[in-house]
Amino acid sequence: MFTGIIESLGRVESIHYQGNNFIYSINSPTSKDLTIDQRVSHNGVCLTVVEIKDDSHTVVAISETLDKTNLKLWKAGSIINLERAMLAGARLDGHMVQGHVDCVAKCVSIEDQNGSWLFTIQLNDLSNQNLLVQKGSVCIDGVSLTLVNPIDDLFSVAIIPYTFENTNFNNLKVEDLVNIEFDIIGKYIQRQLAPYLDALKK
Repeated sequence: MFTGIIESLGRVESIHYQGNNFIYSINSPTSKDLTIDQRVSHNGVCLTVVEIKDDSHTVVAISETLDKTNLKLWKAGSIINLERAMLAGARLDGHMVQGHVDCVAKCVSIEDQNGSWLFTIQLNDLSNQNLLVQKGSVCIDGVSLTLVNPIDDLFSVAIIPYTFENTNFNNLKVEDLVNIEFDIIGKYIQRQLAPYLDALKK
């Protein structure tokens, strides 16, 4: 379980392939403090540390992960957001994040608002639009953010200077794909209501 509060940035050092798996070596200030088999959020994706060497650690992404996230777009030099799992009893400064990405979405607009930035994101379909609510929570590339103006397949998030400077949002460009994890509470409510909503349609 994570909170969506980014701990450090990492840089992809190298990518190797083993069958259908992608093996990533990540250099970061956090790497030396990790342990083998520890779960770490990489751009919002929960991955298991399989090797540690100096200031780098290694993780493996399988086909299921590659199909549902933007990890297959990473290349040597890519900057990624890192967060270790939350500690029991610690303050939950973001929101409950599982590290299980629901979909990828496209950044369609970046607006400099003279002190903050407004990023507008477009979902690739409308099936999850009811999980986007004004002032609700969403996780983008592992960052816990507050939704602004969700309309149809579009929604925006406002990025303050600290977040902009300390996450990979400062590298994000229009047309880039980002990992999206919707609020787990909203997903449970959606699941519980689904049978009743389907009945109303009949």
